[in-house]
Amino acid sequence: MFLLYEYEIFWAFLIISSVIPILAFFISGILAPLRKGPEKLSSYESGIEPMGNAWLQFRIRYYMFALVFVVFDVETVFLYPWAMSFDVLGVSVFIEAFIFVLILIVGLVYAWRKGALEWS
Repeated sequence: MFLLYEYEIFWAFLIISSVIPILAFFISGILAPLRKGPEKLSSYESGIEPMGNAWLQFRIRYYMFALVFVVFDVETVFLYPWAMSFDVLGVSVFIEAFIFVLILIVGLVYAWRKGALEWS
């Protein structure tokens, strides 16, 4: 049977983690100074006038390189729990991890052949 009192810690954590950012935004909105001037409305507040247009186009290759890095970096984090409990879980989990690594290698080879790892 589903018992709600078993989840009291979860609900307390959820409420506290929701209230703290809301309070932080509310308090900073009250305490922040409201002085607006021409320096505050400029593009940069460093005191140097901006040169050129602020809209620059970046090549998509940089975003693809970063995306491939993040994907493979996050996916390797999933290997850590398998490595820490390898002796307890047995051979079936080793086969699953091996298939997971093979899928990662296939994705890496695909990205490499498509040129997503080329920086220039």
